[in-house]
Amino acid sequence: MKKKWIFVLTVLLLVVPVLAACAAPAPQEPAEEPMEEPAEEPMEEPAEEPAEEPMEEPTEEPMAEPTVVKVGVVTDLSGPLALYGVSIQRSFLIGLEYMAGAPGTADNVFTLADPNVEIHVIFKDDQSDPELTATVGRELIEVEQVDILVGTVSSGATATLQGLAAENQIPLIVAPAASNDITGKDFNPYTFRTSRNNYQDAINLCQYLPTVYDTFVQIAPDYSFGYGGAQAFRDACTVNGGEFVADDIFAPADTTEFTPYMEQVLASGAESWIVTWAGAGFISMMQAAADVGVTEEMALGASYIDNALMPVFFSNNVGNTSGILYHYTLPDNPINDLLIEKVRAVAGTPPDLFDGDGMNAAILLVEALKATGGDTSADAMIAAMEGITFEGPKGTVYIRPEDHVAIQDMYIVTLLNVDDPDFAYYELVTTTRPEPPCLLEGDYLERCGDLPVGSLSGE
Repeated sequence: MKKKWIFVLTVLLLVVPVLAACAAPAPQEPAEEPMEEPAEEPMEEPAEEPAEEPMEEPTEEPMAEPTVVKVGVVTDLSGPLALYGVSIQRSFLIGLEYMAGAPGTADNVFTLADPNVEIHVIFKDDQSDPELTATVGRELIEVEQVDILVGTVSSGATATLQGLAAENQIPLIVAPAASNDITGKDFNPYTFRTSRNNYQDAINLCQYLPTVYDTFVQIAPDYSFGYGGAQAFRDACTVNGGEFVADDIFAPADTTEFTPYMEQVLASGAESWIVTWAGAGFISMMQAAADVGVTEEMALGASYIDNALMPVFFSNNVGNTSGILYHYTLPDNPINDLLIEKVRAVAGTPPDLFDGDGMNAAILLVEALKATGGDTSADAMIAAMEGITFEGPKGTVYIRPEDHVAIQDMYIVTLLNVDDPDFAYYELVTTTRPEPPCLLEGDYLERCGDLPVGSLSGE
């Protein structure tokens, strides 16, 4: 506020000197005229200090309205892979709570201070069905008008979501689907991932398997996830000295009768059979493997899986060493500690196989929004996420700018038991950080730059 100043006009008083001039009648020395006293300059009256008006209390600028960012999360909440989808749902919300520093509202709204953003999360259940993925994905884009997509569990359904994201120029963060194709032949610039890919699984496990077994055969589901897994294991285990003695075996993803496939596995004569699989079919597979004699004659070469199904599939593997992408007992950092605490509070159990992926997806999203100042345009978000490094429950995650693969820690562990009530099954052998080849094709191939292309062997 401007201060009003009061000026006092000073009046100058002029003092006129009076001269005394008396002359004597007799001549005498002329009298000396008295020295005129110098006229005193009138004293200026001191100017009054300007009256100070009382200081006004500073008024706080009203906070700007936050930018609303809508995030659509597509996951399997009631289908064949719902066990994994539920993990993604809870851990994504835990990740946003961690980044916001406070819980969200009942309808999943999280407020960030920097940038000034409100994140509104909308979940949709796709039941791992690509057609339903397309339906709920379009609803999120066209009706809810989301700015970001996250999901989904099935690799086949994720391919559908990728197409929608590219068509509508909306960034997509993939968690937990693992198919190589997501950041390989199906790549588009809008697709990022916090999940590992098949190659990372294979590199992790094949650092160990060929040190104890020489010959291999493998079975995988007859769709993109299975093809990618088979390609990756064949490449990674061969590079590390293993030999595949039979063609790869592919069974439909909905197979319930595995006896013919297990007979092929047994007939190969391999020392170890490698399995790439997801979902309930694994139960029937393992039963058939036991019935045919595979489990007695051959060692199972497969990465360890979720907590609940470990006793079903790996009860005969106690004492064996294998790979795993995440288990809550393995990383040692404060973010993982927080994830453990929050999942226990929400679900009454410790985190499972994919909780790390869901929390990492939320952290990546918020770190990108910080970098853009809340700008959710595709150009801004892509520039922010390419090459970004952030800390999550699995430690440091790096999004490779060439193909948007998430470089992350994975683990080699020895199985100690399958009956611990808190799922404390493993002893850590070593932590790895697999660097898969660049699998981009066609117009995107040149993005690979100096990365190994196509396979670890370069062939």
